[in-house]
Amino acid sequence: MSGLKLLKNYRVLVQVRKKILFILAVSLLVLSAGCREKEPLAARATVDVPGAKDRHQADSSSGESLHAGQESSKNSQAKGTNPHRETAILAGGCFWGMEELLRAVSGVIDTEVGYTGGQVANPRYKDVKTGRSGHAESVQVLFDSTKISYRSLLRDHFFKIHDPTTVNRQGNDRGSQYRSVIFYMNDQQKAVAESVIAEINQNGSWGAPIVTRLEPAGEFTSAESEHQDYLQKHPGGYTCHYFREDLSF
Repeated sequence: MSGLKLLKNYRVLVQVRKKILFILAVSLLVLSAGCREKEPLAARATVDVPGAKDRHQADSSSGESLHAGQESSKNSQAKGTNPHRETAILAGGCFWGMEELLRAVSGVIDTEVGYTGGQVANPRYKDVKTGRSGHAESVQVLFDSTKISYRSLLRDHFFKIHDPTTVNRQGNDRGSQYRSVIFYMNDQQKAVAESVIAEINQNGSWGAPIVTRLEPAGEFTSAESEHQDYLQKHPGGYTCHYFREDLSF
């Protein structure tokens, strides 16, 4: 009898053990599914495409998450009362490469990429990339005028890191969203920009007339977070911009 009781008890223990293991397995599956659903969008971020021949190819390979970010507000933070802090808004092709070079300029405090110069309210990248919204990919630059003047920012940097002689084009990137534009904040900036363009045209170093447009600064919409500091996040990512040391003006 004692042997039969031991056998029954053993069978009961086996059944209990199986139930416990089943409950643990189900719990682990539930927890795993919950973690995947809570995974932030940033964790599924864009894919680097160093070999891309143009911006469109890089975007296509990166996937839709590239355009799904929230607006950045880096430069929308209060600038304080420092009278030497000024803002410049510049467009010269894909803003990834433009921002990367401008951020390195001595005297530049902060940079932010975004969209301006168009007709559609609250544009997103999906609107701008078609060229139909009228916006230009732009960089808003906050700089210290005691360390670098607006004239120097334009003449010694802006006009040397992109090609200002091509209409609606930078390298293989084509479309009005890649046009060369200076969005001036006031009449003083406009006058400086006109003077710099005249100086460079007279110098002739570019070998062709400057086609950079001058437009009054309007609403600047911050680009999605995935575009901010893009080449800092993705070293070796796509860019068609570089500093032209051989230019002298």
